[in-house]
Amino acid sequence: MATKTAELEALLYVAGDNGLDSTSLCELLQISSAALRELSKGLHEKLEKDGNSGLQLLHINDNYKLTTSPQVSKVIENYFQKDLTKTLSQSALEILSIVAYRQPITRVEIDDIRGVNSSGALQTLIWRGLVKTNGKKEAPGHPNLYVTTDYFLQYFGYHSLADLPVIENFEDDSFDAEGQVDLFAAKGQSDKNLSQSQNGEK
Repeated sequence: MATKTAELEALLYVAGDNGLDSTSLCELLQISSAALRELSKGLHEKLEKDGNSGLQLLHINDNYKLTTSPQVSKVIENYFQKDLTKTLSQSALEILSIVAYRQPITRVEIDDIRGVNSSGALQTLIWRGLVKTNGKKEAPGHPNLYVTTDYFLQYFGYHSLADLPVIENFEDDSFDAEGQVDLFAAKGQSDKNLSQSQNGEK
């Protein structure tokens, strides 16, 4: 059986950039506020002392979250710089299409649709200026709501969200092998053109 520390770590991992407030964590872990403070202190010290961990626990105001530690900042910076020269991954395109059609939407809702954690690819989309936060949902934890940006429209050659392909109008070949719609197939955009568009405009 998992310990409370393991459960806390798992919850904060799943919560991603949004983190979780103490009330939500106490409810989920079924512990008191005092117990949560002790638990978070223990996890913080555990990660801080573990030289093989690249994570840290942050407690800001009433919010707890897992982030990368300063010790690994260089390799994270290199990762994002390297990503500038690459086209968007399939997972990023999937998330972008979900946000485009379901916005405003939370990361947990995106995860529910995809069935996997979307934190990394979502952060890449935010960093590249295609997705942004736009307020918070009135729900436990008040998670961030995500929407597409004006640059998203520019990036894919749309004038407004009204120009997005109507899903019902897609032909059979607009769907991939798993039956998921390719949001951008109707525009006839290649990955090469998308990359050139971003590098030339941003």
